Amino acid sequence: MTTATNPKVSFHDYQPELESFRAAVLLGLAREHKQIPPKFFYDERGSQLFEDILEQAEYYIPTVEKRLYQEHAADMAQLIGRDAVLIEPGSGSCEKVQLLLETIRPAAYVPMDISGDFLRKASCDLGAAFPWLHVYAACLDFTHELRLPAAVPEGRRVVFIPGSSLGNFDLPEAQHFLFQIRQLVGKGGGLLIGVDRKKDKAVLERAYNDAAGVTADFNLNLLVRINQELEGNFDLEAFRHEAFYNEQLGRIEMHLISRKAQTVSIDGEVFRFAEGESIHTENSYKYHPQEFGTLAQAAGFQSRQMWTDAGQLFGIYYLDGI
Repeated sequence: MTTATNPKVSFHDYQPELESFRAAVLLGLAREHKQIPPKFFYDERGSQLFEDILEQAEYYIPTVEKRLYQEHAADMAQLIGRDAVLIEPGSGSCEKVQLLLETIRPAAYVPMDISGDFLRKASCDLGAAFPWLHVYAACLDFTHELRLPAAVPEGRRVVFIPGSSLGNFDLPEAQHFLFQIRQLVGKGGGLLIGVDRKKDKAVLERAYNDAAGVTADFNLNLLVRINQELEGNFDLEAFRHEAFYNEQLGRIEMHLISRKAQTVSIDGEVFRFAEGESIHTENSYKYHPQEFGTLAQAAGFQSRQMWTDAGQLFGIYYLDGI
């Protein structure tokens, strides 16, 4: 349906099935190696804390990525071509795409997000900022399906994934996700994607252990949410944030570490923690260019161009469907 204020902006709700927070927490904490999916970080406070993380000096990705888009937008637009259909899974606030829209001038833009209210507002704001742009917002869980609204016009499909979202997928999941994108764009379609690079361990670990403690607060907020929504009784002082680079697996791991032997009650269920035991809350995989190229090729893509900064901290890739 189109919005009342802008006929060029339409909202399509595919009513994504939301995984139960309660079920995921109880199942994850019952495992031998306790874990909770990272998507549950993002309640209202968690979302704000994540925005605060992006402002920390140690977290290099936003600054580096923005500069790359500003410096190379014309090259990216030439590869994408005019009048493409630009699709962004996990579009959030639609902030980064705004760095490219005037240069690319797509025939249509399809933001996808699981949060319907957030997506509707972001789409309306974008339509107001770019009144020439046709926006077809799709409310869905892009990790499970990539569906285009029927009203989206014909034209070359190009998927846009800024940031380093691919890193949050384990390797088989990342392979499957890229394959889904290839199926969506078809042969000759494109993918413009940001990928964080492997680099010095100290640089990586500083990025996830900022001096202000914002990432620690973000991680610990998961326990706050459990206490508030699931009648949990986590003592926040009895857990600490830990993020480290697992060189063997090529990923940053985030954990919440129990400072002592203790029991925790959640919605009537009791869980025991040994001193030093962790809840694994997130992974963030890093890729050498050759590693990402191999992963993308196995999904049916061919790398056309890669842009990186002088410090080789972060890469943006353009790939064609083959």
